[in-house]
Amino acid sequence: MLSASRWPSLKLVFVGFLLGALFGICSAQALQPTLTAAKTTILVADLPGSGAKTYALILQGGPFAHEKDGVVFGNRERLLPLHTRGYYREYTVMLPGSRKRGTHRIVCGGPARTPESCYYTADHYASFRKIVP
Repeated sequence: MLSASRWPSLKLVFVGFLLGALFGICSAQALQPTLTAAKTTILVADLPGSGAKTYALILQGGPFAHEKDGVVFGNRERLLPLHTRGYYREYTVMLPGSRKRGTHRIVCGGPARTPESCYYTADHYASFRKIVP
């Protein structure tokens, strides 16, 4: 049986545990990445390689050079804002002299010809920069 003198300290531990759990849940939601300003944006004109051309093709619905262009991007890394599966599609950005698809992509969300937002990645989905006109 607990002594009366230990009960207040156990209540403090229990309350501290509950507050810690609540703070952990709130913190996890706060950690959902959001893309903002400077290093997380890129102008269409500053896209490398054929990036601006690829972006223009996306807006006109193709034709695309690679059969994987336009396939669903799953956002498994959860670096882009969360949406239902099928919201994002990926497209290849070829660099001059490259024979393979490489690591450069544009990922767009929303309707195919009128995407709500597009993002550029140079490192095969490890990071993204929002494309701004």
